[in-house]
Amino acid sequence: CVVQMTLTTADDDLCRLIEPNVCPTSRRAEVLNILRDEGIPTVVWFCPVLPFINDSVENVRGILALCFEAKVQGILSFGMGVTLREGDREYFYQALDRHFPGMKQRYIRSFGNAYELNSHRNEELMRLFHRTCEKAGILHDNREIFAYLHAFPEREPDTQISFFD
Repeated sequence: CVVQMTLTTADDDLCRLIEPNVCPTSRRAEVLNILRDEGIPTVVWFCPVLPFINDSVENVRGILALCFEAKVQGILSFGMGVTLREGDREYFYQALDRHFPGMKQRYIRSFGNAYELNSHRNEELMRLFHRTCEKAGILHDNREIFAYLHAFPEREPDTQISFFD
């Protein structure tokens, strides 16, 4: 099997704000390294990247460094941005008001009610992402990663032993 994990930001404090119910990035990186040491292949989903919050060169480089150290097989990225469905938008904007005063208005001015909210730095950051992954020999083309995931043989589930069989 291939273990898949999401990483959004290299900054643990920011991670605790934008992903309050999961372990911080540093802990997930530790797990990726343990999986590497055990010979278990991994793929990282690098998303979401929140415009004006974690859409920086430093964050992209930080996430890539963690992935390269863990020798992940691939890093999926659908672009530097986030998608917001109706209902999700209201929750997201409430969180912005709570943690990033004034940011909600910046989002509304920049994106209106759009579903896809791509960073104004999307092209620059995606070039950095692809160039750096290519240089490191890490899969970064989503089609290739999905082909890898689908080609990987799935293990049959273990059968529970019963005293009554």
